[in-house]
Amino acid sequence: MSKLNKDILYLIFEELQDDTKTLYSSLSVNKTWCELIVPILWRNPWKFLTNRSEILLINVIISHLSDESKNNLFIQDNDLFKVLFQKLLFNYISFCRHLNLSSISWIIYFIELNYSKSNISVIKSEILNLFINENTRFTHLYIPQRFDYQIHLIPGAKHCFSEIVFLSCNTNRVSGNVLIGLAEICQSIKELELSIESRNNNYEIIKLIDASKKLINVRLKTSGTGIVLCTYPIRSSLYYIEESFHIILENSLMRHAHTIQYFNIDTPPATGILSSLVNLKRLELYTINRNIKLKFNSLEDNTISLPSLQILKTDISQTSTLRNLIVNTNGNLTKISIDNIFRSKTDNENIIKAIYQNCPNLMFLKLVFIIENILELEKLLIKCQCLNGLYFHILNLIGLDKLFEMLTRSSPTSLFKFKFDIISRELITPESFKLFINNWKGRHPMLLQISPYGCTDLIDSEVIKRFDYLRSNWSYSEDFEW
Repeated sequence: MSKLNKDILYLIFEELQDDTKTLYSSLSVNKTWCELIVPILWRNPWKFLTNRSEILLINVIISHLSDESKNNLFIQDNDLFKVLFQKLLFNYISFCRHLNLSSISWIIYFIELNYSKSNISVIKSEILNLFINENTRFTHLYIPQRFDYQIHLIPGAKHCFSEIVFLSCNTNRVSGNVLIGLAEICQSIKELELSIESRNNNYEIIKLIDASKKLINVRLKTSGTGIVLCTYPIRSSLYYIEESFHIILENSLMRHAHTIQYFNIDTPPATGILSSLVNLKRLELYTINRNIKLKFNSLEDNTISLPSLQILKTDISQTSTLRNLIVNTNGNLTKISIDNIFRSKTDNENIIKAIYQNCPNLMFLKLVFIIENILELEKLLIKCQCLNGLYFHILNLIGLDKLFEMLTRSSPTSLFKFKFDIISRELITPESFKLFINNWKGRHPMLLQISPYGCTDLIDSEVIKRFDYLRSNWSYSEDFEW
């Protein structure tokens, strides 16, 4: 493999870009491999930072400084200073495509606290100039709260930021001058992630949104304190929104209604923004806190139409709202993930009916299993013939045998992926699986995941192609993964 064509090796390493263990172990194979792998690892050096690797990263960054700067900035009688003058094999910073200003701020603080004989403003200028100059170009930019350094005025900033396609920004007390300056440079943003606080949000972020020529992916994450709102993915305590800011923000996003295809929001929309997103393909709508009755006035209107929607992920508790979202999609939904535990038989039944009556192309479904609605669930299996993945929340083991029997009897031939989340924490006995597994023989071998306290005694290699436990710290992004 070490003699493969360089272009082929590059494609292989690109596929392994998230597998740092393999990439690191391959660095020492030969010079060619090293020259191909180092730029991939340094594309986003902040991605896999640990307490140990942070110090190594700091050392490498400081080593890029000029000798004069090192002598002027750092105390000379410490272990760090001894390694600063070692010759670097690469200009590592030139490979960076992700600029994480939160991580850089921490690095600057760490240097000032432990090694420096200069004040922090001098260190900040030196370090930021290493990243922002005519020799670097970034595609992803991460701006933390309270950031006020005028990076848009650094020589070379226009070259660095003119090709930004992803922007993550905490809107709390970020310098308005910075946002206005970036708005004049960053006009190719396609993916926007905003962390919104309860107060002190900088309205100048609207200028950055307006400057974007083709906004495709939007994620709005809320935190802080103020009027009713729990945020995703944080699962504790209450969080609130600054409603006036949300209204102005959503109105600005509506000016991009024809280009936005992916929308993730963890609050009830403050406007009718969803009605305007006519080309929306993926909607994630989460409101984790169950103790507050959140109002979805803008979603209760049955006239909302999302004709292009293919993926819906939500935990909203209003059955009528969820039903409206499902019904008004022109039958294009292929993946539905419902994380609200509808314990009511009627609510659960209404959702199942809405799905099999309006989603003929459904490929994946996640919902709670209630034994009283097993006949409606069987209708869904019969009508949704494209279904290949089912993820069940199972509140208790009552009726589990009937569920397994129904799955073997009525599942479409396309269905072979199963996840069973046993919320009751009761142990699934071998007998419960026996009929299910035996009757599955002759069909497509299944991919199976169950809760960690489930039973594995009957794992048949002919029937079960791959088995795994559901992770206790799973994330919503894993719903569709096996």
